[in-house]
Amino acid sequence: MLGLIWVFYWVMQATPSISTGKHVKAMHLDLQTLKQTVQKNCHIADANSAGNYTLCVYLLKMREFYRWENGYNFGDNIPREEVGNWLREREALWEDLQDADYEKIPLNDQVFDPFDSHSINQTLQDQHLVYSAGLGHDNAAHFFLGVLERRERHNDFEIIVVADEYARDLTAPPAMSQGKTIYIRREAFYRLMWEKYEQWLWNRPENAMGRALAFYPFETDLDDALEQLTQNELNAAVLHEIGEAMAHTVLGDAWEDLLITLPHSKLALMLRAIRDHYADTLSTLPALLEQENAASIHFYFGNLTNMRKDLFPSLMMAYQHWHEQGDLNALRKLARAGKDHWESVCRGVLEIAQTSPENLHARLTDFIESNRR
Repeated sequence: MLGLIWVFYWVMQATPSISTGKHVKAMHLDLQTLKQTVQKNCHIADANSAGNYTLCVYLLKMREFYRWENGYNFGDNIPREEVGNWLREREALWEDLQDADYEKIPLNDQVFDPFDSHSINQTLQDQHLVYSAGLGHDNAAHFFLGVLERRERHNDFEIIVVADEYARDLTAPPAMSQGKTIYIRREAFYRLMWEKYEQWLWNRPENAMGRALAFYPFETDLDDALEQLTQNELNAAVLHEIGEAMAHTVLGDAWEDLLITLPHSKLALMLRAIRDHYADTLSTLPALLEQENAASIHFYFGNLTNMRKDLFPSLMMAYQHWHEQGDLNALRKLARAGKDHWESVCRGVLEIAQTSPENLHARLTDFIESNRR
């Protein structure tokens, strides 16, 4: 596993230098139609999922979506009136598309199901383009089309790094896995780093995120700081996606099948939290602790959700011990013990779901709460 980490670290160091016009062959590809079709599917996906955000998060994401769509740089002041007009137009578009079917993807005189990423990418391979479609949190659909930066294979995993993006949805997940294929969206990740920094700026709390950001020159060179932060954290994103794939190998499709049956609820958040803890104790935490990359360790803890902290309080105590004493041993021991614990909890959830369907919501909630670590 550690050999894999350093391969990824090397992969992530190259700054994208792809000129999109030079890499797209025009022989059979109508790029403009392709971009418009994928973007329309992105709009349909947003029409059905944008309402899942709280108002504050929604407005922040919409502003950053506007920034991407209109080519504003980070740190630029965006005219409020322009954003307001665009927001009203976009919401009107979503209202029209809410019941629309996703469009098939036209390529080389063929049409493909929009969720058939494998076949579409096989067709796009010579064009140096990357396409992805899948379901994320709350079964929300996600699509994107971008320029291939590089493709690497190590052991059973294929890592596809995407540079500039032609089409994206509101959420734009910066890293995701489909089976043994891991997509890393550098542009989306860069934007996410900007959002993390901006959110911290609101109150400048002295917390794990603030400690992580202090490693970078945000006060003197915003662009350089964002680039350094992105380069450093892409490695951790890959490690988490590997952990997700490893967890899926153990838990199977039954886990996703269970999540699909649940509405957006506290239990759904709990299930995602314990699965994330399992994935991270399998892959992310052992690797970050082996590297002893202080900035990444702080950043990892700065991104833990309140639910994850609540279910794994000993992890936060071990982090605080490292922060105050500089000793990683407690974290290392907890990562090793946590792997077995969270695997057992995840298996227990599946067993309850399969053998005791009566009053399932309450039973699973009680089981998870009684297995805090």
